[in-house]
Amino acid sequence: MGERFGVWRLGGADDAALMSLISSANIAAGFHAGDPDLIASTVALAVENGVAIGAHPGFPDLKGFGRRRMEGLPEEFVNDIVYQVGAVAEFARRSGDALAHVKPHGALYMELARSEAMSALFIDYMRMARPDTPIFCMDVSHTCRIAREAGHPVVREFFADRDYGEDGAIVFTRRVGALDPAAIADKVLKACREGRVTAVTGREVDIVFESVCFHSDTPGSTEIARAIRERLDGAGIDIRPVSQN
Repeated sequence: MGERFGVWRLGGADDAALMSLISSANIAAGFHAGDPDLIASTVALAVENGVAIGAHPGFPDLKGFGRRRMEGLPEEFVNDIVYQVGAVAEFARRSGDALAHVKPHGALYMELARSEAMSALFIDYMRMARPDTPIFCMDVSHTCRIAREAGHPVVREFFADRDYGEDGAIVFTRRVGALDPAAIADKVLKACREGRVTAVTGREVDIVFESVCFHSDTPGSTEIARAIRERLDGAGIDIRPVSQN
């Protein structure tokens, strides 16, 4: 959420409409998108809708929307995370709320997932500065494993609008075309009920998660969100902010 910058907007995402359909928001922290004014207004929108506030730090890559892999030292990128998390946390506090979770964005999320060194530094920071703040991550990631070994809370994710490989990890992509909201809702409901998803190879793979993620810049994201919400509500599946779990 808040994935704009000044007058620049990516796609046709409607944050206000989306905020009424979700329970937790990942708010862009300024490096891949967002700026102080947008962070402030998006945090306020989350508070108004009773939505949990999450920091969404990314690579310093406005041009590539944080979805291009960058070269650098793990320490540099974790410092970037510290900077961005602090920004969203302070806006949350000014709005009378608190930071509920941290979820890295895009290529940074994927780099952490496969890098033990970067994940270890990230978890060290979280254990020191925010020991009770959950990290959103994939179950099969180094981030998840290292956090759990350190006793740090995690919320494992299922990606509604991304494909999966047979390893149980998402197939990373920089651009996603139009998707069928009903098909996405079916995919999510199946994952919730059966704990399984169909990989790109056609094979069924097990998936473990507590949160369903979709991206506001996916074409038709509001329709996708509405379809998922209606399908889960209709199935009696409880949806609530991570802070209430």
